[in-house]
Amino acid sequence: MGQTITEKIFASASRKKDIKAGEFVEAKIDIALANDITAPLAIKGFKESGRPKVFDKNKIVLVMDHFTPNKDINAAQQVKISRDFAKEQKLKFYFEGANSGVEHALLPEQGIVTSGDMIVGADSHTCTYGALGAFATGVGSTDIACVMATGKLWFKVPQSIKFVLKGQLNKWVCGKDIILYIIGQIGVDGALYQAMEFCGPIAKKLPMADRLTICNMAIEAGGKSGIFAPDRITENYVSKTLRAPRFFESDKNAKYITEYEIDCSKILPQVSVPFLPSNAKPVEWIKKTFIDQVIIGSCTNGRIEDLRIAAKILNSRKVAKDVRLIIIPATTEVYKLALKEGLIKIFVEAGGLVSTPTCGPCLGGYMGILADGEKCVSTTNRNFVGRMGHVNSGVFLASPAVAAASAVKGFIASPVDL
Repeated sequence: MGQTITEKIFASASRKKDIKAGEFVEAKIDIALANDITAPLAIKGFKESGRPKVFDKNKIVLVMDHFTPNKDINAAQQVKISRDFAKEQKLKFYFEGANSGVEHALLPEQGIVTSGDMIVGADSHTCTYGALGAFATGVGSTDIACVMATGKLWFKVPQSIKFVLKGQLNKWVCGKDIILYIIGQIGVDGALYQAMEFCGPIAKKLPMADRLTICNMAIEAGGKSGIFAPDRITENYVSKTLRAPRFFESDKNAKYITEYEIDCSKILPQVSVPFLPSNAKPVEWIKKTFIDQVIIGSCTNGRIEDLRIAAKILNSRKVAKDVRLIIIPATTEVYKLALKEGLIKIFVEAGGLVSTPTCGPCLGGYMGILADGEKCVSTTNRNFVGRMGHVNSGVFLASPAVAAASAVKGFIASPVDL
């Protein structure tokens, strides 16, 4: 029996020739990631191990992004712990301030992660990097402490689900709509501890930004990871990564726990209504729902491609009265590109607010907290109860196109209707 791409990456990382789903293996880690919320606990655990030095100062990445720029004293203390540790250990990759950004947009942009890698992060959306043909998954801070000390971690090799994307994409439909639709079909536990492998003719045409978005939300279906097999688009993207990529692909006779054929021609611009990402439905099916806020940004949809889509809709238009539009470029490089291309000017003239890179509003941290009864259309990845503020507020997940159109209309709207 052949192997899936996920099984092949595990075989490489554990130095074994043949590995099958369900086996327990100790895998060597290529990159371990933590942020300003999760790093301090990992650092504490590492110090308790008694090890004087991390296993490899070039393979530990700390990104200050969740509550930064520091929103309060506690946030500042968390960052200080991380900064001091990075200096003490002489870590190559420590990001804070002007060189930083939202971690899962920053690492691919900076070439720190690449194809064939085994990547773990103390953040559930680490699965984003599967878009590059890597195995990437979220773990706990204590797991990161273990990796800091040993460079290895135990795993149960996940089974794989194949999602064959076929058909044609309708206008304004992007990666965010595809993954919301899939989660709507299989549920928030439809891929529990499984690798979601995306393939098919549409998958091969998707630009890297859409692939990153799709893999980012694999966790919202319960997935252990999301992954695309590397192709020409991948090769072009990783051509300047800091380490040599390794390209794996699934064998034709690889075993999958199940397979889904997704006819993308049936997918219209989607919105996931509160309080689960699986509550996905076409925008046209939602009755007129007035909103108070729109967020365009995050590790899901804060890349330059996302901002270009939003700007296309907002250009020469105005944000509706009483709607707060907050746009957050995912990294400083994205911010600079948006400035150079005139996108920032479009956003500001439309009536939007532009922030420096941060995860802030996505997790209800700051930079866009919702009050009792307020509703927000957001390009983020979760819409749980109280996710962005008050427990009686509501978050509607959508693409940058739907978010921008809703900001203009003042209610949840499709870009098709503008």
